[in-house]
Amino acid sequence: MRIVLGVGGGIAAYKAASLLRLFTEAGHNVTVVPTESSKQFVGAATWEALSGNPVSSSVFDEVEKVNHVRLGHEADLIVVAPATADLLARAAGGQANDLLTNTLLMARGPVVFAPAMHTEMWTHPATAANVATLRSRGAVVLEPGIGRLTGKDTGPGRLPEPEAIFAAALAAVDDGAAEAPRVLTGSTVTITAGGTREPLDPVRFLGNRSSGKQGTALADAALAAGARVRLIAAHMDVPAPRGVELVRVETALELRAAAHAAAADSDVVIMAAAVADFRPSEVVDTKIKKRDDEADPVITLVRNPDILQELVHARDTAGTGIPKLIVGFAAETGDANGDVLEYGRKKLARKGCDLLVLNRVGTSLVFGQDETEVRILSPADSGQEAVESVAGTKADVSARIIARIAAELAARSD
Repeated sequence: MRIVLGVGGGIAAYKAASLLRLFTEAGHNVTVVPTESSKQFVGAATWEALSGNPVSSSVFDEVEKVNHVRLGHEADLIVVAPATADLLARAAGGQANDLLTNTLLMARGPVVFAPAMHTEMWTHPATAANVATLRSRGAVVLEPGIGRLTGKDTGPGRLPEPEAIFAAALAAVDDGAAEAPRVLTGSTVTITAGGTREPLDPVRFLGNRSSGKQGTALADAALAAGARVRLIAAHMDVPAPRGVELVRVETALELRAAAHAAAADSDVVIMAAAVADFRPSEVVDTKIKKRDDEADPVITLVRNPDILQELVHARDTAGTGIPKLIVGFAAETGDANGDVLEYGRKKLARKGCDLLVLNRVGTSLVFGQDETEVRILSPADSGQEAVESVAGTKADVSARIIARIAAELAARSD
């Protein structure tokens, strides 16, 4: 594979040497394109020795080869590490004032940026806007690491470790090879994931078995489809995908507040989190003790709000049509009074959402598993044969769900 490794002018430039070594040892042909300022940190001789290829930062070097056009055209992958705030701004603005930014404009394959800068630069609204712009165009912008920065500073802004950048870069190539249609470009998708925890005392809580795997798989699929993705994450056993706007919550009431706030600028809201139906009526400030001379405690539960139903009601009452699509998830077991599909249809009618993804749950089913089987219910469905059934890995199922959502959005815009 032909790789262009762009190196920005930051102290973390020295780590790019380890990344270059990972690429070359894996058999890839790497051309390093440093910015002029980056050569204040690592010289061109280092890059030439490690890559075995000539190094240039100027469009006027090797003019006969038309490098400013050729490099981007020929590259199967472009990785920029470190990507400084200035370099992200120039890339987002479409500038072409050196060989690296020219190469980025000519890129036809995957582009991966690995940011590194001070925390204040990373969190600045200008940088956030530039990152959002690059992601909306299909570039992969990794989340920076959190840790010690230059001097005594600590916080988000640290260059991800070379091994992490290497893995993300190869994953971007694999995603590109799959040719996933970017059917949600320009759309904002909010996804809730994981299981809420309702505190009893400072130590204990009421929870559920949700791992967050389905929600994170949906986030991955939505990112691959070109969406801006906001992930409202309760407790999860898996990390949040890189590239999402992450909102951490713990309780159902916290998730409720976050979901209502996020709905205001979302085209799609997917309620995949396992939200507790009940919470303790009161939370004590000290640990509940088990004492032989006292009676066992009695815990009174109160009903949590129906967040999905509230979102639908708020949208329909406001008359804004935002979010355009609200998708619910239902976990059902079935019993003597009805099967899973019957309960799913009743829930869809009661909630009023646009789509309902129905899971059959139980021991060794769905929660924490990598495989799943769902049915996608719509108010327009009539009869069991009209219900879309999807089975496979949670990643495969999520891709089908996102494709269905994109189709529903397209139908509403016609």
